[in-house]
Amino acid sequence: MNAVDRLPRAVVFDWDNTLVDTWPVIHESMNAALAAMGHPAWSIGETRERVRRSLREAFPPLFGERWQEAREIFYRRFEAIHLERLAICEGAEALIEALARRGIPLCVVSNKMGGNLRREAGHLGWQRHFSRLVGASDAARDKPATEPVDLALSGTGVRRDAGVWFVGDTWVDMECAHNAGCTGILVRGTPPRDTEFAAFPPQAHFADCAELLRHVESL
Repeated sequence: MNAVDRLPRAVVFDWDNTLVDTWPVIHESMNAALAAMGHPAWSIGETRERVRRSLREAFPPLFGERWQEAREIFYRRFEAIHLERLAICEGAEALIEALARRGIPLCVVSNKMGGNLRREAGHLGWQRHFSRLVGASDAARDKPATEPVDLALSGTGVRRDAGVWFVGDTWVDMECAHNAGCTGILVRGTPPRDTEFAAFPPQAHFADCAELLRHVESL
C-alpha cells in the first residue's frame, strides 16, 4: 500500500504558500532589497519561481558581499507588513484541526526565519497544534537538508521515514522529503510539469489543503 493511502504517523508541513499565502509579502520585500541593491525588480511570477531557499543560502550568490545588507532591507520591509497581510490558504485550518483530532503529531519546517514563523503561528492561534515550528537558522542547515526535519520531529517519538508525510508546494519541499526518507505530498493549484520533479517526484498531488483534507477523511 502506498504511504499516501493510510494515515501518517506524523506530518511535516511547509509554511509559506502551503498553509498561509505570503507571496505578496515576500514579493514586496524582495523587490525592496533588489531596488536598494541596484537590481531590476522581479515580477510576481519571477518571485514565485526564484524564491525557494532560505535567505542565508540564496542571498550571497545574488548580492555578493552586500548580501547581509540586502537581508536587513528585506526583513525590515517584511516585518512591517507580514502579520497584517497574513492569509490562510484554502482548507488549511480545517486540515490541521482534522489531523490534530486524530492524534497525529504535526510540525512545520520552513525556510522563513524561525522568529517570524512562530510570530505568524501565534498570530493565527495555531501554535497549539504543532509540536515544533522550525524555521531558517534554527538548525545547523536549512531545508532541503535533513537537520530541520530531525529537529521538528524531536520529542514526538516519531522517526523520519515513509510513514511521515512532508507536505509542501515547491521542489525544495519534495527534495527535503526525499532526503529525509519521508513521503512527499505536493499541495498547489498547478499539477507537476513533466520534468519539474524528475529527481524528487512527489508521491501525490492535491490542488489545495481542502482536497488533501477530503483524502484524509476518506482513509
